[in-house]
Amino acid sequence: MNINQTMLKALFGACIGLAALAASAQSMNVTLNGSQEVPPVMTSASGVAAITVGPDGSVSGTITTTGIEGTMAHIHEAPMGQNGPVIVPFTKTADNIWSAPAGAKFTDAQLQSLKSGNLYLNVHSATNKAGEIRGQLKP
Repeated sequence: MNINQTMLKALFGACIGLAALAASAQSMNVTLNGSQEVPPVMTSASGVAAITVGPDGSVSGTITTTGIEGTMAHIHEAPMGQNGPVIVPFTKTADNIWSAPAGAKFTDAQLQSLKSGNLYLNVHSATNKAGEIRGQLKP
């Protein structure tokens, strides 16, 4: 085998490894509204989110809201119909846009909760301090 064949094999192996890594990342689009809150909230506010969770538990993404003056946004841990603790606080990065902070990462237990459908996004407001709009993360 000459050096070009060896380099090609190494490059091919690296590409396969990167493809496997990318394939195991989970990307989710989530719709947030008041009817998913616990208890439900009557509001015209809404939101959309694009969240990606890497195989190592790294979390990235944004929530974009409409019709709400949000005060906080988070990922919480609880199944649909229940409330739970904050596990990833988001940062307001522009008007109506909240972003996962750099370095945000789920624990192994939180990754399992994600797989079970037991994580949700929540945006709070001054009017609805416990949360005005919510959307369940579904892998």
